[in-house]
Amino acid sequence: MLSFLYARQSGLDDPVRLRRAESTRRVLSLELNHNRDVARVHGNGINTLDIEVIDGRYMLSGGSDGVIVIYDLENNSKKLQYSCKTICTVGRSSRHVHKFSVETVQWYPHDTGMFVSSSFDKTMKVWDTETLKPAEEFQFDGNVYCHHMSPVARKHSLIAVGTKDPKVQLCDLKSGSRIHILQGHRGEILSVRWSPRYEHILATASTDSRVRVWDVRRASGSLFTLDQQNGDKSKASSEAVNTAHNGRANGLCFTADGLHLLTTGTDDRMRLWNSATGENTLVNYGKVVNESRKGLKFTVSRGCSPEFVFVPCGTSVAVYGLHSGELITMLRGHYNNVDCCEFHPDYQEVYSGGKDCNILAWVPVLRQPDIEDEENNSKRGGTQAAVNPAFEDAWSSDEG
Repeated sequence: MLSFLYARQSGLDDPVRLRRAESTRRVLSLELNHNRDVARVHGNGINTLDIEVIDGRYMLSGGSDGVIVIYDLENNSKKLQYSCKTICTVGRSSRHVHKFSVETVQWYPHDTGMFVSSSFDKTMKVWDTETLKPAEEFQFDGNVYCHHMSPVARKHSLIAVGTKDPKVQLCDLKSGSRIHILQGHRGEILSVRWSPRYEHILATASTDSRVRVWDVRRASGSLFTLDQQNGDKSKASSEAVNTAHNGRANGLCFTADGLHLLTTGTDDRMRLWNSATGENTLVNYGKVVNESRKGLKFTVSRGCSPEFVFVPCGTSVAVYGLHSGELITMLRGHYNNVDCCEFHPDYQEVYSGGKDCNILAWVPVLRQPDIEDEENNSKRGGTQAAVNPAFEDAWSSDEG
């Protein structure tokens, strides 16, 4: 650690190197925080979480009971033990509440004054955060599994929506209407994701085992379909040609730089793809248990080197190395299946929600003070290196 600080101070290293190294160390030391509770409001399972990126302070949750809750994650009590309070709730007593399960909630990327929710009651609602009333409501013919707004769009205000219909719906916030459909899938749309790099690029996953990547400015169909065999027809059965998974494709997540796309399927596989070419990078994550009949809400770290993937896996959250495929650890604490997790890039924390109605906070262990005594330092480094080789790379060198 001291060597990183010295290199930064003397100008030998870019400051981002220290930041990434410390962020990586913090993620590798995540554990359940017994001093922080998140207020328990939902009467049924929690399907979806979202933390706003403006201040990194407010978190949305949506549950199987149709309830939407906004939490304040900041510790205003200044005490070690505290509870993340609810700011406001769209509860069962509200006439605007969703009638059935809320599947996705998302803050408007540029302003916390608005958020969007979608539900099995066949609606998507655009909410005014101040009044907790819908400013706009979109009706669909079938259950709404997912929606997503682009985090980088400046030239459009489109919301991509996945429903029971094989057509992907594009809704315009400005006009308040559905303006376009994307045709190509043959099954229900379980996940949609805009690229964080290019504002017109959209990925969609369906029960037809296919993941398609679209440029929404084109009217001629998808740019390409992800193929797990990379075009090698000899390795694929006739049914598996041009499929991303051998089961339902039910999860999507771009890396923070938008260069790679992660997909999950009910074939218990997770795959990493080059988002520009659609090439399967063939990273082997092993068996990633996935029995979800709906979309799987997983997330990727930001600002680490290497990056990590957090995937709900039964009653735990599995942490994988993004490019190595190595299972780093399992975060255990829920009493029932985990349905969603969200990474907080400002503090390298993870929040997870499950069918046990709990939201758990996973936070980094505070770093021990540097010991300049060489003997103690080597002992400490040896212990950490035995737990995970990454500690040796970043912190346990003879220089530090």
